[in-house]
Amino acid sequence: MNTAPAPAGSHEGGLPYALAAYGIWGFVPLFFKLLSSVPPVEVLAQRILWSLPLCFLIMAFRRQIGEYLAVLRDWKVLRLLLASSVLIAVNWLVYIYAIFTDHVLAASLGYYLNPLVNVMLGMVFLGERLSRMQMLAVVIAGVGVAILLAGALDTLWISLTLAFTFGIYGLLRKIAPVGSLPGLSVETTVLLLPSLAVAGYYLAAGDGRGFGSEKSISLLLMAGGVVTAVPLLLFATAARRMSYAALGFVQYMAPTIQFLLSLFVFDEPLKPVQLACFLLIWVSIAVFSFDMWRKMRADRMMPAA
Repeated sequence: MNTAPAPAGSHEGGLPYALAAYGIWGFVPLFFKLLSSVPPVEVLAQRILWSLPLCFLIMAFRRQIGEYLAVLRDWKVLRLLLASSVLIAVNWLVYIYAIFTDHVLAASLGYYLNPLVNVMLGMVFLGERLSRMQMLAVVIAGVGVAILLAGALDTLWISLTLAFTFGIYGLLRKIAPVGSLPGLSVETTVLLLPSLAVAGYYLAAGDGRGFGSEKSISLLLMAGGVVTAVPLLLFATAARRMSYAALGFVQYMAPTIQFLLSLFVFDEPLKPVQLACFLLIWVSIAVFSFDMWRKMRADRMMPAA
């Protein structure tokens, strides 16, 4: 599999992967709500444990076990993946906590804020530059997020933690010279021992809420491996095939779905500031998307040299 980053300004190669990843993440609160009786830390541990066998199965099918083992022997790459492992574990735990405590709107805000973090990281560390219209889109989105932050101070830590942990995680996965699946497999391997310890603790405690308590709960926790591995694999592929700024704006798909779920499925109250933020962010997406479409159209019309 070719994992080389796309040239600057190239968006199409990673777009299908990004749409699939963010679509799954958008609807994943529906899945985790089914596990709200289980302690969040145990859910995190179980999703790590059950995602690793799936990763190995796919690696074996794609003949990537050698690349996985090579990463484990390369300290420079492994160091990046150690950091990304910690970041994604924190992100998962806070996200599960937000869903279990009926703060899906706060989680949605975090992922609305994340594209702005992506743009900042892309400009600072990757040398990416935005056009004037793209900068305008960032400003509009920033105003929307600022409005929402002003009305959600009690859950601000959830939003900021989700935004920055996932933003830095994506940056590390973009620059790490490793394929999407072997990299994800190394991350889950790094988290394996702590996850086994946590899962063992809760299994021994036998509080009747987690794995082994009911067949339906155990099956759902096992299915968490698929819910974990598949979108992360899609995201890691997208991050290496499209510009980081463009990837950030595609991400608005997931929090928009989560926003609608919180409003129409989970019945969380909608404040006027939240509605204002929602509208401004969609305006920013429209501006950014129009500029991308205009550039792609100009590139197609440009005569070959």
